[in-house]
This record gives sequence, C-alpha cells and structure tokens, in this order.
Amino acid sequence: MRAFMQPSTRRFSSIRRANIGYGLRFLCISVIISLIRPSPQRITFGPPQPVITNQPILGVHTRLTDEVEEWKIQRTLQMVREMGATHIVEFFPWAYYQAEDGSIAWEHPDLVIGHARANGLKVIARIGYTPDWARPPDTPLTYLDQDAYDEFAAFAAAFAERYKETVDAIIIGNEPNLSFEWGYRSTGPEDYVGLLQVAYPVVKNANPDVQILAGALAPTVEPEGSPWAINDLTYLRGMYEVDAASFFDGLAVHAYGLTFPAEAEPAPEILNFRRVELLREIMVEFGDETTPIYITETGWNDHPRWTMAVRPGQRINYTLAAIDYAAENWPYVKSIALWAFRYPAPTRSYPDYFTLVTPEFMPKPIYDALKEYTGN
Repeated sequence: MRAFMQPSTRRFSSIRRANIGYGLRFLCISVIISLIRPSPQRITFGPPQPVITNQPILGVHTRLTDEVEEWKIQRTLQMVREMGATHIVEFFPWAYYQAEDGSIAWEHPDLVIGHARANGLKVIARIGYTPDWARPPDTPLTYLDQDAYDEFAAFAAAFAERYKETVDAIIIGNEPNLSFEWGYRSTGPEDYVGLLQVAYPVVKNANPDVQILAGALAPTVEPEGSPWAINDLTYLRGMYEVDAASFFDGLAVHAYGLTFPAEAEPAPEILNFRRVELLREIMVEFGDETTPIYITETGWNDHPRWTMAVRPGQRINYTLAAIDYAAENWPYVKSIALWAFRYPAPTRSYPDYFTLVTPEFMPKPIYDALKEYTGN
C-alpha cells in the first residue's frame, strides 16, 4: 500500500508547489502593476473661459444626465464653448436626486454646473420626473399630480438657490401638452397651470433673478379629443384662459424643422420652424407681448432612411438659416438651443442623426459648420 501511494503523493506535492509558484508570481505582478499604475488624476474646473461667438442667441441641448464619467462632462462642455454656443439646456431629474427623507444628492448636478461655469456657459435647467415616494405605486416617472406639487416646488427652489450664479432659467416640466408627460393621463392646461401657480412663487422667493419658463410645448397637430396630445396652439390659448401669464417669465417651445426649410411659411396645420410665430400671435392676443420665447429644442435630422429627415447638406443650410432668421426677425426670442449636442451612447436609430458630435467626441460636419459660423 505504501509503495502504491508514493507516486500519488509526489504528484500532489508537485502540483502544490506549482500552485504556490503561480500564486507568488501573480502576487509579484500585482504589486508591480500597483506601483507603475498612475494615480487617478483629479479633474478640476479651472479658471472660467470666455465664449467667443457672434451669435449669442445660439445654445445647445446637452444630454449629460446619464453621463457618469466626469471627463466626458468636461469635454462635452469644452466643445460646446469652442463651437460658439453661449448656453446649454440640460435635464435635471428630481427623481434622481432627492430621497424620501428630504436629502438631496447634489454630486452630479455640481459637476455639470461647475464645468458649465468654467466654460463660460449659462444653463437653462429643465426639472422633471417624480420620485417613487412622491407618486402612487406602479406609476411612471412622468406621473405628477397635485399631491406632490409642493414637494416639486421645494426641490426646484433648492436647485435655483444652489446654482444662482450659473442657472439663468428653469423650465417647469416638459411638453405638458402630451399625455406621456403626465404619466399617460389625459390632462388639460389647467393642470399644468396649477403646477406653475404652486412652483412660481416658491422658486422666485429662493432666487428672484431666475427666469421661470413654462412649457416646453411640443409641436403637434393632434385632432381635438386625441388621448395622446393637445395641439400646442390650443393648449397655449387654454393656459392664458386660466391666468397662466402671472406665473411664468418666459415661454419655452420646441420648434423642429422636419423636412421644411427654415424660412417656410407657418400654418396651423403644418409643423415647421416658424410655428413659433403662431405661438407668439397667441401671446400678443392675450396682451403678453413683453414675455420672451426660448426655443429649447430645435433642429433638423439627416438620417438616410427616416421619412422626416433631410440630406446632411440641407441640415447644415437649414440650421444656419434658422439662426439667422430668428436673430433678424424675432427680437422676442432669447435662445435657440439645438437638439442635441451628443448622446452618451448611440441609440442605433434615427435620433442619433440629430446630434452634432458622436459618443466618441468626433465632430460631425454640422459641428464644424456651426463653429465657423460663430467665428471660431
């Protein structure tokens, strides 16, 4: 028996020695790597850089909400400045930041706002999405009812006070004339105006200088009675009929060009860039001609197969013509923010063709055209 066991014992000893050798080798390699690996570099905001531009009306809608790496936030805003845009529109979801106990995680907004300030950019902040603790069970993030208006207003006020040096304006909600933005509920202008009536005085008390923007209305020609949306012209008129004018400082609108040139005539049954003029007529009709308009989403798409897209050259020409047209003809428009600068990751569908820069920060021809257009 002893003779029979000896080879097995020797094999076991050899295997054990080999395993120990592998372990020591791995440990040595790990130690060497830890010694030669550079320590993480701290990204700092740096001294503020000025924006050089001959079109201060130009802004861009960034998509930094879902960007987790700080260097990508910094690079995005550097490229926005280098393009000649003076401001960004960015989404800051209430649901992402505030816990039920009232505590607020400011880390990510601090990064976005800090890097925007370092690049000389002002911020138009859109606030929306309802935390699960502030809405009924099994409802989507866009569900916000009257029971949570006070909590929404308190968060918006805290945001406005914290970032008063950089945030020029706050958009209350988004596209309220779409049922999706109310948690797939059919609502009317009075519901949204009710939210404005609660939020406006609270936010202005926290930061009297911040501009409260209503909207941003989605352009739509949905027929009366549609369960999905209310025509934006009908909706705006309904807002004024329930005294909305007293509770906002500017109107945020979305104005996509689709397949039409920038100068194409507007009409109630057509969705194009100059639909803004029809909204303006309603504001004047209700005696609100001194209130400015902020175009917080606009642009053209150059997807090769989407039916609402144009060719890449047309996209460039229409975009530059739209900025020229607004600057020359719309003194009441304070911002034209293009949708969208960059997505953190590709959607692999037509929305990718709205962007100015790829997820890898490669400028598209329209970015270079805008950079030259603004004198950079």
